Amino acid sequence: MSSPNPNAEPDYLDVGTGVESRRIAMRLLAAEGSASLPSLVWLGGYRSDMAGTKAVELERHAEKTGAACIRFDYSGHGASGGAFTDGTISRWLEESLAVVDHVNPDRMVLVGSSMGGWIALRLIAELRARGEGARIAGVVLIAPAPDFTSELIEPNLTDAERASLAKRGYFEEPTPYGPDPNIYTARLIEDGRQNRVLTGIIETGCPVHILQGMQDPDVPYGHALKLMEHLPSDDVVMTLIRDGDHRLSRPEDIERILAAVDGMLVG
Repeated sequence: MSSPNPNAEPDYLDVGTGVESRRIAMRLLAAEGSASLPSLVWLGGYRSDMAGTKAVELERHAEKTGAACIRFDYSGHGASGGAFTDGTISRWLEESLAVVDHVNPDRMVLVGSSMGGWIALRLIAELRARGEGARIAGVVLIAPAPDFTSELIEPNLTDAERASLAKRGYFEEPTPYGPDPNIYTARLIEDGRQNRVLTGIIETGCPVHILQGMQDPDVPYGHALKLMEHLPSDDVVMTLIRDGDHRLSRPEDIERILAAVDGMLVG
């Protein structure tokens, strides 16, 4: 079995109708032979895409183990269509569900990075509401940022940012991860309040492994500890990486992430 050619055209899935229609780009790696391992599903972070280091390494690891792997870009990200400023948690969750329903793996291990951790938890809640919770074999959360709009952004808004939200419907914030600033819209923040998960007990019904850098400037490790408190009924393991940053993309970080994924595959 060989990995998909990174230069080949991705598969596409149309989500939504009318003016809400957008084309979602996917890269799908089939399981090897009759392998019965859960499929690995990558859920990226805010402004990240499926060509990032962690996503690509996850697929390479899937190829080695014989597991299927699903990578895709949310609308407004990477190779997918749609405007980034139209994005909300609900919109990106809808796309995540559409991809999972389209590929339709029997069992999955969700691997969510940063905002993708929030999407993973909401995705599990939606599947459980449909009576499909047993399809989730495990969850690996990397620097998870559930409720980041209400927990990490809103409390720290400056007067200038609040004024920009009220007047322009968004504000910009410099980021060390690229030349262009992050854009946070009023729509994203308002929708985030409707998708909060840190409001009570979170039940995934599967093992959860959280990996969190203690030098993360974007999502403080206390946020991961708070998330863990909301998972009292699940088998949860947390790995705190003393010198780890938000990206956790160093070789030693990737090794830890893939070891956590292996724990879900054999579990």
